[in-house]
Amino acid sequence: MKTLLATLHDCDPGMLPALAEIWNVDGKSLSKDELIRQLQRAMLDPTQAEAAWDKLDVPARTALQLLVSSAGSRMKVGQFERFYGEIRKLGRAQIKREQPHLHGQSLAETLYYRGFIGEGFDKVDERLIGFVYVPTDLIEALPLHKTSFGELAADSAPAAGELPSIGLVDEVDEVIAADTAIVDDMTTLLALLQAEARPLEGERLADAAAASIKPLLLRRSDARLAFMLGVGLSADLIARDEDRAQPSRSQARAWLEASRAEQIRALARAWLDSRNYRDMWHIPGLHPEDSGWSYDAAAARKAVIELLGDLLPEQGWVSINDLIEIIKEFEPDFQRLDGDYERWYIRNDAGEYLSGFESWDAVEGSLIEFYIVGPMHWLGLVDIGEDALRLSAYGRAFLGLSEWPQPQEKTTRIEVRQDGQLLASRRVNRFERFQLARFARCAAAGDPYVYTLDAPGIQRAAAQGITTQHISAFVSRQLEGKPMPLPIIKLLRNWQDGAKTSVSFEALTVLRATAEGTLDKIFATPALRRYLGARLGPMACVVRDGQWEALQATLGENGIEVDISRLDLP
Repeated sequence: MKTLLATLHDCDPGMLPALAEIWNVDGKSLSKDELIRQLQRAMLDPTQAEAAWDKLDVPARTALQLLVSSAGSRMKVGQFERFYGEIRKLGRAQIKREQPHLHGQSLAETLYYRGFIGEGFDKVDERLIGFVYVPTDLIEALPLHKTSFGELAADSAPAAGELPSIGLVDEVDEVIAADTAIVDDMTTLLALLQAEARPLEGERLADAAAASIKPLLLRRSDARLAFMLGVGLSADLIARDEDRAQPSRSQARAWLEASRAEQIRALARAWLDSRNYRDMWHIPGLHPEDSGWSYDAAAARKAVIELLGDLLPEQGWVSINDLIEIIKEFEPDFQRLDGDYERWYIRNDAGEYLSGFESWDAVEGSLIEFYIVGPMHWLGLVDIGEDALRLSAYGRAFLGLSEWPQPQEKTTRIEVRQDGQLLASRRVNRFERFQLARFARCAAAGDPYVYTLDAPGIQRAAAQGITTQHISAFVSRQLEGKPMPLPIIKLLRNWQDGAKTSVSFEALTVLRATAEGTLDKIFATPALRRYLGARLGPMACVVRDGQWEALQATLGENGIEVDISRLDLP
């Protein structure tokens, strides 16, 4: 990253006397710049560099060797400090008092105050990240060949080099195969949003809206529905208008008319790039706070997908836990590029903050597992089992291991039954089913979907500019020359010019007497009659809206017993 001279100029002036002591430079009568030049000359002298090297213990020498062998001879500050301890930034007086160059509180601190390593910043993905590095010209002077790796335990240093291979799992229980049902459910969601824009609460549909939609989906999970909404927004299939969700017409139509394979591809790409859908906010047991820290969901997601492309075999089952452990060992900072595990605000179910690297399994580990058993499985990219996953054909393509599948798709027509019901199998073109849903009501979701053509559907269609002639033409096209069922003909004829007249339903409270004389007595009493509406016969009448409690009390005052057991009370 930097040369030794630049590193010395950047360091705290209070460090220079300590460096002079380690590198045998007499700096008492020198200015700062002169002392830096003398230190540079001494530290780049191979003989003096070897002498300083020999004073390091084996763990310190091995740490330097591993740091030099890392990409760019650098390592993120957080990662380096996790393995080798914290580097305290001390002032001149503290350095003189504590002598960290001789008695460092950590291996990292010893190396820092002896001048073997420096700290600096570099831009990674538009973010400034702190790195620990060995000065480039100092590397040439150090006798790195003298390090003996055999004297160290295997777990005393960070892993370096390529990712390891992951073993296959022979037997897997509770297998759930990948499928493309999300295409069918997204079609249903778009159709329902077309019929009526639904209210949103944050990143989810409002509870009442979600409850009305889920029964019409093939997979009725709250988490999956929230995912569909997020991906739909990211793919521009769904538009958000004043906290209400509705289809984005041009993009939605293009997606609905595409092949099933291309529809999966579009949804998978939208998830990969999505900033609308924040995966961590949907993990059971995690409760991230919305302020005080920044979270790039797309960057984290892409980092893991790249790792999966390097780790997963094209065929065969692997352990999810083994996969997570490898990522933890080799690329733990995939979503925290600075290696800082203290700044994020995430609580568990008990309300405790999950901070520090010790919370990696609860946060990063849970996120990786969620990617696999959640979005990747919902998108048809992986089969899953008990602690296991296996790539599907779509999954291999998504990870760049093969070309995107283009299976031949044989579509079918909507079946029009003689009783007037319309059946749409999953092989029906999605745009055709979307059009059907604009005027027919989905009575049951499945393969096939069952739709009913009724008066409310025709009225809903009319509000969208769809006439009975349009409906008749659509149904005729599905019949391919066969006669139209009589119930549909009759319904469309009756509604050809709109409703002839209208009626309304209303809920009433009815007073029912046990004898004709009782009701006559009640009507003859002005104090009771004031609470009554129309008479419905010799023994029943309507009670005025909101008056039944007052009527009950007045009846009691007049010696008439009241039974309210059949009254539908809130």
